[in-house]
Amino acid sequence: MKLLSSRRLTGPNLLLPGEGAVLDVALETTAADLALAAWQDRLRDLLDAVGWGAESPAIRRFSGGLSLAFSAPPDALYAATEVNEEAWRAAEAAAAGEPLPSLGEAVERLRAAIEQERQPALLALRAAAAERCVAFLADGDQVSVGLGVGSLSWPAGEIPSPEEVPWERVHDVPVVLVTGTNGKTTTVRLLAAMARAAGAVAGLTSTDRIEVDGAVIDRGDFSGPGGARTLLRHPKVEMAILETARGGILRRGLAVRHADAAVVTNVAADHLGEFGVGDLEGLADVKMVVARAVHPGGRLVLNGDDPLLVARSGACAGTVVWFSLDPERPAFQSLLRRPKTTAWVLHGAEIERWHGGWKQTLGHVEDIPVTFGGSARHNVANVLAALALGSGLHLPIPAMFSALRTLHGTLVDNPGRGNLLELGGTKILIDYAHNPHGLTAILALAVNLQARRRLLLFGQAGDRDDTAIRDLARTAWSFRPDRIVIKEMPEMLRGRREGEIPALLADELARLGAPADAVTRAPDELEAVREALTWARPGDLLLFLVHTRRDAVFQLLERLRDARWQAGQPVAR
Repeated sequence: MKLLSSRRLTGPNLLLPGEGAVLDVALETTAADLALAAWQDRLRDLLDAVGWGAESPAIRRFSGGLSLAFSAPPDALYAATEVNEEAWRAAEAAAAGEPLPSLGEAVERLRAAIEQERQPALLALRAAAAERCVAFLADGDQVSVGLGVGSLSWPAGEIPSPEEVPWERVHDVPVVLVTGTNGKTTTVRLLAAMARAAGAVAGLTSTDRIEVDGAVIDRGDFSGPGGARTLLRHPKVEMAILETARGGILRRGLAVRHADAAVVTNVAADHLGEFGVGDLEGLADVKMVVARAVHPGGRLVLNGDDPLLVARSGACAGTVVWFSLDPERPAFQSLLRRPKTTAWVLHGAEIERWHGGWKQTLGHVEDIPVTFGGSARHNVANVLAALALGSGLHLPIPAMFSALRTLHGTLVDNPGRGNLLELGGTKILIDYAHNPHGLTAILALAVNLQARRRLLLFGQAGDRDDTAIRDLARTAWSFRPDRIVIKEMPEMLRGRREGEIPALLADELARLGAPADAVTRAPDELEAVREALTWARPGDLLLFLVHTRRDAVFQLLERLRDARWQAGQPVAR
């Protein structure tokens, strides 16, 4: 029996519709029922004793453990985690056959913690915002009402009374949530470009930046609720497009309670085993949390080629719109028979919108640069998802396709995602693929690019188990590259020893038959790129999976281009 994690939940999440506290515990199946009953009994006693009798528990079983949560007032979430941990101490005692801890002493301590954390002014402003049907956001630094151009913010220690707020200036802007295992960043960039082409000031968050109207506001991984709040408070934003990662949903929940549209691009194996999510079904449930935020008049866009999403498509109060790369499949055709169903599909080489019995051709895939003439099928799917979202936000179709025709897979337009460039007589394809599903997609594009020899540069972060790391190596070997460079990722060891992950990858490649002299290792991403360029000769294709030092890699390639470097020449430092 082990406590794995205890944390606040600041927004809608896998277990609760709003704020609360959760803990994940590992325990034997034989002890689960006894521990669960003891936790529930002690939690109810504690909630009643501290004045939180109206709050509700939520329980999720997973293989080898439980997630135990309860709703809590938003101004006392740190104290809520203490309440949860106290209830779990009683469960541990019950499972061990020991006396339960003293309830009276615990209640006195918890009441003091709640009182110290309470913020009546925060609750009053939150209630006033709810009465006016506008968003309310709070964190340790700021509170705000409204969104984007309609938002007002104050330091957390200077919360005004509702009577002091000029509510006539407060309103929300459209919010879009983009989640899925792969394709999120490209989809938010596509949709932001469409919104700009339609004349709106669009803001986006992603794994590498916050951007407003095409200008970078901050760099870093902002795919969680903290980055979302930063964007949603920006005074120029007229439409907010939020990359919404699995980790943020599980750690804290969504940044907003309501969204105008959301998309789940796909569900594939990645990060399994964290926060009690150990299989694809559980991961799909996490992704579908965004569906709960879509208001009844909004739109949920789902990948109709993903059976896990099809099975969960009834979870949205709004309209469900599908996209598909294979719309003639009987399973997809059955989706179209649902009342009022709309789909954006790739039909041959054409992009069509289907609704009921009619089809409308809207564009040709070869006119959209990021699809590489249709060879980059994963980007065709991202385009369809973005179009479905944009139409739900009433963006004009001509503006959306105008944006798609002008957005290229370059280091500027879509940095780090499907970037193809020529340097010194070689082709270099750069992508962010970091799991077998994503790697399979970019390899499908790479095999269609003519080359004399092929090199693959890849690595993996330390928060995957050994099986997942070996799965990535198996996918890599399916490319049958002439050379493989395995990179260490010192910034992402995450508990692993240095050299451990490259050793696992190399061992799996050797087991699959990769020649020992065709596989090399590099101490970091930039050195791996140098190693690859040193090996390269004219006519080669180099596939770089770049994750941690992308800007440094881009700068190196730019310096070599400026120096008119040719493959076969030394790579200057």
